[in-house]
Amino acid sequence: MLIVRFVAKRLVSGIALLLVLSFLVFGLLAISPGSPVQILLGTRPATPALVAALNTKYHLNDPFLVQYWHWLAGAVRLDFGQSISVQTDSAVTGIIAERMGLTVQLALYAFLLVVLVGIPLGMLAGIRRGSATDRGVSLAATVGISAPAFVVSIVLLYVFGVTLGWFPVYGAGTGFADRITHLTLPAIALTLFLAAVIVRQTRAATLTVMRQDYITFARIRGLSPARILLRYALRNSALPVVTSAGMLLIAALSAGVFVEQVFSLPGAGSLLLTAVTKKDIPVVQGVAMILGVSVIVVNLLVDVLALMLDPRTRTSGKESA
Repeated sequence: MLIVRFVAKRLVSGIALLLVLSFLVFGLLAISPGSPVQILLGTRPATPALVAALNTKYHLNDPFLVQYWHWLAGAVRLDFGQSISVQTDSAVTGIIAERMGLTVQLALYAFLLVVLVGIPLGMLAGIRRGSATDRGVSLAATVGISAPAFVVSIVLLYVFGVTLGWFPVYGAGTGFADRITHLTLPAIALTLFLAAVIVRQTRAATLTVMRQDYITFARIRGLSPARILLRYALRNSALPVVTSAGMLLIAALSAGVFVEQVFSLPGAGSLLLTAVTKKDIPVVQGVAMILGVSVIVVNLLVDVLALMLDPRTRTSGKESA
C-alpha cells in the first residue's frame, strides 16, 4: 500500500513537472530570434496571401497563451501537431517514433556496457583499497569523467573509424549485427564518462560495506571471499549503485544528442538539434516531452526498486507520511 501511495504522488508531481517543462520550452522558442514563417516560405515569394495562409494553418498569429493551449489540448491526446519545417506537414508523433527507437537502442547499449564494466571495476577497487589496482581504476575513472562525450566521440571516430577502419564512421546500419557494429563506437563514447561515474559510486559503496561488522563476522566464520562478496558486499551496496545506474540511463539519453550528431545517427538527439535550428516548435515540444516522460519514468522505477531493495526506506517512508 505504501508503494501505491508513493507511485501516485510521484505521478502527480511528474505531470506538474511536464507542464512546467512544456511551458518553458514553448516560451523559450517563442522569444528566440527568427520566425517559423521565414522557414516555411523557403524560396517562395512572401506574398501577403501566402503569409496569411501559413499563419492561419499553424496558428502563428494567435497570442502566445492561445498557441500554447492549442498545443497542450492536442498533447493530452498524444497529438503533438504537424512539423513546420523538419518534415513539413508530417505528424510529429510519426517523426519521433521513427527516430526514438535508435536513441533508445544506443542508450541501452551504453547502459549495458556501463553495468558490465563499471560495477565490477568499482567493487574491485573498493575491495582492494589502496592497492595498485585501486589507484589504476580511480585514475581511469578521473580521466573518464574529465573527457566530454563529444570529444571522445571525435577521437574514437578518427582512430577506429578513419585510421584503422575497424568500425563504420556514420549511419545506423541495417539488421541486428550491422546495427550493433554501427552503434559500438557511439556506445563506447557514452560509456567512458558514465562508467567512470558508476565506478566511483560503486567503489564508495563497497568501501562503506566492507567496514561493517557483519563483513568481519562473515570472515571470522570462515566464509569464502566469493560468498562474502556476492551475499553481503554486493547485496548491501546495491541501493546506491541502483540509484546511480538509473540516473546514468537518463544521462545516456541526454548525452546521446551530441554523440548522434558526431556519428550521423538519425536518432531523437539529432532530430532535436535540427528542429531547434529550424525553429520547428511542434517537433521540439514533442521530443522534449518524450524525453521528459522518459526521465520521470526511469526515476520512478529506480525509486520503487530502492523501496523493494532496502526495507529501511519503506520504514522511513511510513514515518514521514
